[in-house]
Amino acid sequence: MGVLCASSQGAALKSLVDAPAKVTASAASSALPLPGFASGRTAKALRSSRECLTIALKGGLSQGLGNSCAGISRKRELRLTQTAISATTESSETVEDHQEQGDVAVMNSSGCETLCTTTWGLCDTVIGVLGGGQLGRMLCQAASPMGIKVSVLDPLEDCPAGNIAYHHQVGSFKDMQAVREFAKGCGALTVEIEHVNVETLEALARENVDIEPKPFTIRIIQDKYMQKMHFKKHDVALPEFMKIDSAEEAEEAGKLFGYPLMLKSRRDAYDGRGNAVVESREALPLAISSLGGIERCLYAEKWAPFVKELAIMVARGRDGSIRSFPVVETTHVSNICHTVEAPARIPKEVAELAMQVAERAVGSLSGAGMFGVELFLLKDGNVLLNEVAPRPHNCGHYTIESCFVSQYEQHLRCVLGLPLGDPSMKVPAALMYNILGEADGEEGFTIAHNIMRRAMSVPGASVHWYEKPEIRKQRKMGHITVVGPTAEVVRARMNWIINTKGIQDYPKKKPSFVSGVLPSNVATALASSSEDAKPSGPPVGIIMGSDSDLPVMSAAAEILDSFGIPYELTVVSAHRTPERMVSYAQTAHKRGVKVIIAGAGGAAHLPGMVASLTPLPVIGVPVKGSHTDGLDSLLSIVQMPRGIPVATVAIQNATNAGLLAVRMLGVESDQIVDKMAAYQNSLKDMVLEKAERLETIGWKEYLK
Repeated sequence: MGVLCASSQGAALKSLVDAPAKVTASAASSALPLPGFASGRTAKALRSSRECLTIALKGGLSQGLGNSCAGISRKRELRLTQTAISATTESSETVEDHQEQGDVAVMNSSGCETLCTTTWGLCDTVIGVLGGGQLGRMLCQAASPMGIKVSVLDPLEDCPAGNIAYHHQVGSFKDMQAVREFAKGCGALTVEIEHVNVETLEALARENVDIEPKPFTIRIIQDKYMQKMHFKKHDVALPEFMKIDSAEEAEEAGKLFGYPLMLKSRRDAYDGRGNAVVESREALPLAISSLGGIERCLYAEKWAPFVKELAIMVARGRDGSIRSFPVVETTHVSNICHTVEAPARIPKEVAELAMQVAERAVGSLSGAGMFGVELFLLKDGNVLLNEVAPRPHNCGHYTIESCFVSQYEQHLRCVLGLPLGDPSMKVPAALMYNILGEADGEEGFTIAHNIMRRAMSVPGASVHWYEKPEIRKQRKMGHITVVGPTAEVVRARMNWIINTKGIQDYPKKKPSFVSGVLPSNVATALASSSEDAKPSGPPVGIIMGSDSDLPVMSAAAEILDSFGIPYELTVVSAHRTPERMVSYAQTAHKRGVKVIIAGAGGAAHLPGMVASLTPLPVIGVPVKGSHTDGLDSLLSIVQMPRGIPVATVAIQNATNAGLLAVRMLGVESDQIVDKMAAYQNSLKDMVLEKAERLETIGWKEYLK
């Protein structure tokens, strides 16, 4: 459809506004197409559109309909010039030409602001989602509070989104006729899975159906090799890669990139399916066979020796604006995402670099919506793009409880052209854990039920169950998100949820987790992705003269736990094991220890002796003896000769020793400084909360 000139638009709009109120949708569409409305809308919706058109006329056409009634001047009024091309035969040059065509279409329609054309609620446009899995389900849940209607197309009658969607059409999102029929009842189409019939979407786009993100973007991302070629053209940092059309080319890739080598299927690959790690030239034939053979269309990728896997959810508005959620760290077991930790424990400059890579990649694509960007952090601090998904993503589940706007609400805002929300975190720390099927059938359901039941008693824990009718091993059945004041607190809480047996309630007394957070397989993945320390030992050493000091010194360990700072804790007696003390003090800095906290009672020689043997700062904790009040220990620690400094805290106050160690470490870590500031704010909030309660209920009631 061509775009009407201003005078023609005015006449057409006026004729519709002046028309009788009782008008059928077909009559209205023949007089003037109403982009943003599904065919067959009710008279109520048409009355709403007439009101909007009246506003447009009163607002004046000279400023353009996109400003006075943005829903009328839609992108679909411009015929997109995208053309269907074969994914298996397209050359990189064709991809580039096609990208330019898509860019032109986007630029020509960039003045459009929103699909919402009513003042009866927030928005009357029905969003059609291809796919009704857990992502579609959570899109429906995000839409409900805003009164936005979301329909889904999915082949399963009992798909996760089916029971809560505005409308569920049973049919395949890969079937041309099913997609066409579904589109008739929607004002805009989007996807919750990229493995759709993109040829149909391209045909619908040429017929002015609004699809976000654009079919061109979905086509690019469906083919991982084409995706890499596209991002390479746009100077996005990537691992080296090459197309594989024969066994000989696979061997050539091994010679070029070395081993281990990544072999990947170009299409229909997700959750680790379609990937094979090749350890040697001899293993190539088996790897190729496991991926379905050369005829399955493969490509090779140079192994990225990453120390962390990162991810960022990036929102792209209809106007091309970009808003990104925080960088998170992911762990994978058997190539399936197990945990997502927010924010990632990385230096500020690394987070900024990751954000640049992710936003450059998404900025090169066309269309609106959420994009899940997976990244590799290398040992040298560089960040490489792994891949992009054109939809909400598993890595963004945590945003529901943790951010001011969830990835699902943000996706709806993007598709409808509404203002984008604030993606920053509203809590200090969050950890998401995927509930995967641990067994088939009833046994699997019982295990999952027990995990969720335990989570219900944990502070800051939220349970999401997808209502899939069948459970299988490694199938994503739900997820749990825990939020809290620090990374270590949420790890400890999640650890209790996962590792406790049977159905129990969370203990009122906070459990202590000095080691072993999360299941062994996940803990191993987390440990393997932790920041390299040079040397690799923990930065804090906690020592004491006797195990009888442990009840006091454990307070320092709890503080370090709450800040997510590793430590070693042991007994070192200055009098009974002097050789051990000397060895410990002289080698601590070589192991990576940066601060030593030493507790001692009675003569309290340990802190001073260690300080005389190590170049590290030592914090002494005076401990009460069985027959003394601890003052003797305090005086022993502080009365050190010149040249042997020992910092000292109050008697029995290992908490302050832990906090002082954190501040010392903060000298070289902005992240630790930020955590300390948050801790201080929490103390302030605690005092203000007590003051408010005292002022509200009075001192007599307060003391009860």
